[in-house]
Amino acid sequence: MPTFDYPCPDCRATNSLHDTDCRFEGTPWATVEAAYVDVVAVLSGGVTDADDLPELVEEWGPLRQAAVERLRRDGRVDDANDRLRLLPADEYREAVSVPTREPIKTVYERGSVPGCHDNAVFAMIAWYEMVGLSWPETKENVVEWLRESGAWDRGGFEEASPEALVEKKRHVYASGYGWKEKATAAKRVIERSL
Repeated sequence: MPTFDYPCPDCRATNSLHDTDCRFEGTPWATVEAAYVDVVAVLSGGVTDADDLPELVEEWGPLRQAAVERLRRDGRVDDANDRLRLLPADEYREAVSVPTREPIKTVYERGSVPGCHDNAVFAMIAWYEMVGLSWPETKENVVEWLRESGAWDRGGFEEASPEALVEKKRHVYASGYGWKEKATAAKRVIERSL
């Protein structure tokens, strides 16, 4: 089941140590967590008009507004026609299994090529960790991606199977590394070679 660590809506910190340029720097993590809980408590009651949300959420302000925007950007809230709906875990899991923003979208759609395998696999694992999938879900998605994208068939891997490769990279998931830098590097190589 996807987890949610109540990241700072600006810098994505999951503790009180915000990035120095974060607009919520100095805000305790418990306060960030409370902002999300207040918003999710309202949204879990059913579809809500976006315009009504400030009146329904206690202590509405910049932090709670930013929490709503983070939930939207991360795909946890569907906002069709400005009607907000909190996605159930299964629907969210399905939605995030296919990355839709660049540069990870290109890596996902085209698959890895020799010369960027390490960056591409790193980026995919870090992406699934960031969106809150468990390790078994992440491993399953990355193994499936390696096979279905043609990356595994292109060769260039030392490991005997996609499962062995992904298991070898489990430290990426455990450490919570970011995905964007590695995805950007992989995308450059992929676009030059395909």
